[in-house]
Amino acid sequence: MAKNTKTNEVEGKETVEFFKDLDREALQTERFVEKNSKLLSMIFGGLVLLVLAYFAYQQFVIAPKNEEATKGYLAAVAKLQNNQTSEALGGKSAANPGFLGTYNNYSNTDAGKLSAYNAGLLKFKEGKFKEAYDLLDDFSSDNKILMALKYGAMADASANLNKADDALSLLDKASSASDDPYTSYYFTRKAGIMALALKKKAEAKKYFSSIDEKYKEYDNGMSDSYIEMVKYF
Repeated sequence: MAKNTKTNEVEGKETVEFFKDLDREALQTERFVEKNSKLLSMIFGGLVLLVLAYFAYQQFVIAPKNEEATKGYLAAVAKLQNNQTSEALGGKSAANPGFLGTYNNYSNTDAGKLSAYNAGLLKFKEGKFKEAYDLLDDFSSDNKILMALKYGAMADASANLNKADDALSLLDKASSASDDPYTSYYFTRKAGIMALALKKKAEAKKYFSSIDEKYKEYDNGMSDSYIEMVKYF
C-alpha cells in the first residue's frame, strides 16, 4: 500500500512538472508574439498574398493555357485520324502547331504533356529515335498504363540507339509501372526476351518465371517454353 502511495506521489509530481513546463512554454510563446507582432503580421500578410497570387495565376494564366493547349491537342488528333501524320506532328507554323507546337508552347499543361507523348511516338515512326526518346522522357501522367507505355516506347527507342542495357532497364520499369495485368505481362515478356538477347540468363529466367506465376493465362503456356529456352542461350 505504501508502495502504491509513493508511486502516486511520483506520478503526481511528474504531472505537475509537465503542466508547469506547458505554462512556461505558453508564456514564452506569448512574449515572442508580443515582441514580434509586427513581423508576424507581415509574414501572415505575405502568405495571404501568396495564396491570392496562386489562385489568380490558376484562373488567369493556367486555365486559358489549358484551354489553348487542349484545342491544339485535339486538332492534332483529328489530323492523325485522317492519316495526316506530318500535319499532326506539326511544329512548323503557329497556324498548325500540331503535337510538337502544342508541347513546346504549353509544356506545363496536361494537354501539352500528352502532346509530347504523341509527338514522341510519331518521331519514332519516322526513325528519329533520339528525338522520340527525349519527347517521351518529358511526358508524365498519373495514368499508370500510359506511364508503362511511355517506358516501353522509350525502351524501343533505346534499343534502336544500340543501348540494349538501357532498354532492358526501361522494360523492367514498364513491367511494374501499371496495375493492369495484361500490360504488366506484355512488358515482362519483352524484358525477358531482351534479357535473353543480352545473354543475361538469370534475369531472363526471373521474367519468364514471373509470367509463369502471375500471368500464365495471357501467354498460352509459352512461359514454360521460354524458361526451357534459357538453358540453351
